[in-house]
Amino acid sequence: MLDCTTLREAAGILAGRYRSLPQSRLRGEAATAGLALARELAARAQQIEFPGREPLLVPDDGIFVIGDQIAVAAHELAAALEPHPELAHVRDEAVSRIRDTASRSGL
Repeated sequence: MLDCTTLREAAGILAGRYRSLPQSRLRGEAATAGLALARELAARAQQIEFPGREPLLVPDDGIFVIGDQIAVAAHELAAALEPHPELAHVRDEAVSRIRDTASRSGL
């Protein structure tokens, strides 16, 4: 089993920060970066779970749900990765991407 604690923790921290942002900060680049991250994490999870199938796109349901979308997508990716220890590099890339999004968004 692949330990995905760091992935879950990094996503949880970033999701919490998104949830606590005021509306004025959620507009613009922070929202765009957060949605892009959620979509990327979800697509990676789907590629592992359903190889050969085109991943479904995380919908743009508005700025107030981006934190939840990040959290759900990261947990789905962690669940998909756990039985595949050979995919540790995917976990590490996801954690790096989460941290990069936090940094670029000033979170």
